[in-house]
Amino acid sequence: MLFNSYSFLLVFLPITILLFFWLGRINTLLGSGVLFLASLVFYGWWDVRYIGLPLISIIFNFAIGTSLTRLDSFYRRRLLVLGVSVNLLVLGYYKYAGFFLDTVRAMVGGEWQTIEIALPLGISFFTFTQIAFLVDAYRNQARELNIIYYGLFVTYFPHLIAGPVLHHKEMMPQFAKHNSCKINWENIALGLSIFILGLAKKRLIADKFAEYATPIFNYVSAGGQPMLFEAWVGALSYALQLYFDFSGYSDMAIGLSLMFNVQLPLNFNSPYKADSIIEFWRRWHMTLSRFL
Repeated sequence: MLFNSYSFLLVFLPITILLFFWLGRINTLLGSGVLFLASLVFYGWWDVRYIGLPLISIIFNFAIGTSLTRLDSFYRRRLLVLGVSVNLLVLGYYKYAGFFLDTVRAMVGGEWQTIEIALPLGISFFTFTQIAFLVDAYRNQARELNIIYYGLFVTYFPHLIAGPVLHHKEMMPQFAKHNSCKINWENIALGLSIFILGLAKKRLIADKFAEYATPIFNYVSAGGQPMLFEAWVGALSYALQLYFDFSGYSDMAIGLSLMFNVQLPLNFNSPYKADSIIEFWRRWHMTLSRFL
């Protein structure tokens, strides 16, 4: 389910907002539970078979994180290494196992069939988020005893598609505030404005540039050789498509979250204005650079 899809705009988002504020009046934890459940529905909409992956990851990392706050230093370091290693192994399997096996097959001349491994939605974002949590727990900078808040922190749907990478200390206080589930018309108006701006970037600019870039790239993939003018049109259109696509999703994520009284960190800051490649990456995916 994409932010610009009709199913999201006309069904998922209105129902989630109504249930969040309606049940949140009774209890803040209940409102957070609604958002957690909605985030799982959002995730499962892509492929319901993979919904168990974030749930298992949440339970595993929550158990490791709570244990890190209780054990002595001798065991804590080993437990941290275990937790981070398991997260990276899972991420590596889904992202690189197919590529690794294809490379080995090409090198040794094997005849085995290519393994197609579907990449789960947002696996990089919820993996990095939880690694950061484990490191904070090891440093005694994070102590989370409520699995509902923790599950929401990991699966929070505004950040699942394109980030940002969330940090425990900046999100948990916002989820637990006593008035976090009360309607704030100023936040809703501002969040809706930012969301519409991001939606316009995606639909009116990025998708339009894709209409120029995609045919040229498909032509090259089929063995064609574009002329100089066509090559430049394809390259520049693709660069602008990527720019406004990520910028649009970053704006939509911030706007969506603000409607739920949660402020996400800035994740995109005019990277094409950068003076160097280092500054470019610091501007392109700001929270990933911060995490690294």
